[in-house]
Amino acid sequence: MFVDSHCHLDKLDYQELHEGIADVVAKAKAANVTELLSVGVTLDSFPNMLEMIEPFDNVYASCGVHPLDVESDFALDRLHEYAAHPRVVAIGETGLDYHYQPETADLQKLRFEQQVDLAVKLNKPLIIHTRNARQDTLDILKNGGADKCGGVIHCFTEDLPFAEAAMELGFYISISGIVTFRQATELKQVVQSLPLERLLIETDSPYLAPVPHRGKQNQPAYVVEVASYIAQLKGCSLGEVGQKTSENFRNLFLR
Repeated sequence: MFVDSHCHLDKLDYQELHEGIADVVAKAKAANVTELLSVGVTLDSFPNMLEMIEPFDNVYASCGVHPLDVESDFALDRLHEYAAHPRVVAIGETGLDYHYQPETADLQKLRFEQQVDLAVKLNKPLIIHTRNARQDTLDILKNGGADKCGGVIHCFTEDLPFAEAAMELGFYISISGIVTFRQATELKQVVQSLPLERLLIETDSPYLAPVPHRGKQNQPAYVVEVASYIAQLKGCSLGEVGQKTSENFRNLFLR
């Protein structure tokens, strides 16, 4: 069995590709993907996402403000209220992205610090997005005491020293369909070096569909392709990757 530890179920194509969220969940189940985590990116979009997933006991939610959405409406008391919902298992997606929005770096850091602080207070793990911001990301996690709540570096594309520093803080490393891309040479090497005990797998649906689905819209069922590629890289069985990453997911998010 497998778990998609990071998807955006409210952003999938329900006009042409899927008949509804029940269809997406059924397709995942048919692929032996038994649990999903739908990740929030703004406070305004969270209530709709939560309403979508509530009928499904095997679908969990996170709430947070994405670094590329830091100029959207933000209220800490509202985030706190959403985070208290029993289906919310994490804070995020939060972090820093200096690749697409270097001009909002100061506001990104403020919002990131606020969300780290809330996660520590609520003892809920963090879901971290980082791009071109390695040192600032690590500094904010360390200074904010994020080792107390732990979390995951999602859609990992950084180098091995960053992964090791994150793991020292108690974080997991989540691997997406990018690992199947031909040009992702360094990421493949990082995955080979990391212990399976610290890995999660994800689709980041509807984005980043893995080979052989690249160019199509991604969906949770495709996380099996990520697991299969990791198994090849690490020389272990697909079942072992599925079992261990599922255990890791539960240890982090369902503790």
